[in-house]
Amino acid sequence: MNNKTIEIDKVVHAPTGVRRPLERIEAIGLALLGLAMLTLFFFPGTLSGAFDTVLNTVKPVVVDVFLTGQVGIAVIISVIIGRLLERLGFTDAMMRVFMPGMRWIGINPAVIIPSVYNIFGDINAAGRISGPLLRQAGATKDEQKIAVATMVQSQQSFSTFMLGMMALTFAGVNVFAVVMIAIFGPLLLSPLILSKLVYRDVRSVDLLTAPKFTPDTDFAPMLFKAAREGVELLFLILIPAVALVFCVIGLLDHMGIWQPVNALLERAMLALNIHPETGVLAVLVSPTLAMGKLQAMASGLDPSLVVGSFILASSGLPLSAVFGQIPVVWAESSDLTEKEAMKAAILGIVMRLLTATVLALLLTPLIS
Repeated sequence: MNNKTIEIDKVVHAPTGVRRPLERIEAIGLALLGLAMLTLFFFPGTLSGAFDTVLNTVKPVVVDVFLTGQVGIAVIISVIIGRLLERLGFTDAMMRVFMPGMRWIGINPAVIIPSVYNIFGDINAAGRISGPLLRQAGATKDEQKIAVATMVQSQQSFSTFMLGMMALTFAGVNVFAVVMIAIFGPLLLSPLILSKLVYRDVRSVDLLTAPKFTPDTDFAPMLFKAAREGVELLFLILIPAVALVFCVIGLLDHMGIWQPVNALLERAMLALNIHPETGVLAVLVSPTLAMGKLQAMASGLDPSLVVGSFILASSGLPLSAVFGQIPVVWAESSDLTEKEAMKAAILGIVMRLLTATVLALLLTPLIS
């Protein structure tokens, strides 16, 4: 008899007449069962109507945008381009440029590693790879918090960057100026500001050997692996996440809750000079989806709204990543707790939101 069978056979026999107490989750299940039975009896069309609403909410996004639309193909192609640039030494070149800047600021140069790696990678991989490197480099907890807050101010997917550049081009905006100021600028300004005002336990050290990120894989296998990685990103991460969020939105819409909430969020985005629809998508669902929709309508929008939306989407959003993925990954791979990593990520997103608002108002008139 194997171990699994032994475990199954371990049945605890309660004394006669003594019942196992009802657990809270069982009570919730019984309440849901009763509610479902009452709904089926008095309002038989409610459950089918809710499912139909959810289906009609999820299908246009998952199928029309990701599976058969340009966004899905753009995700795969962007991963291939990103990995090709990485193989050509682009990531290590950026390390050579920005790590001396950290020494000039007076902090551990390893602080910039997750942000630079995140330009072409994804935010989860950046945390898993950079956390141990920060430990090995002797970075303080404050410096690790600076690393997180700076990292979330760059896009967590290269596809977001590529689609966003298309949107800026269609809107007639100077792409070079936006990328230099909004994408590369925070890599220097964020550590400088945070080390002076918030996280002050920092020290400058000389790293004798900087980590190397250029893979040694041959080009043909690397390109095939990149294409497979793009497909995995699309089907195993983006589509499930988008389907889940839009499933919840569909249920809330069927209950009459979503429209008022969505209207409130869109008004808030517009007040910050961010395109309402794509801004809400970037915050709640997927920056890649937001940029996919933005590039399709950018030519007819106010350029300032396009700039604000691009800058906001070029971040560690959506909120599920800020409150879920980032804290878990960094708690496992660094000296930070989940709470400390979450607070640093929230601070970085707030800084990103302010950057989007200010640059949309002040920068756009000069470059469009």
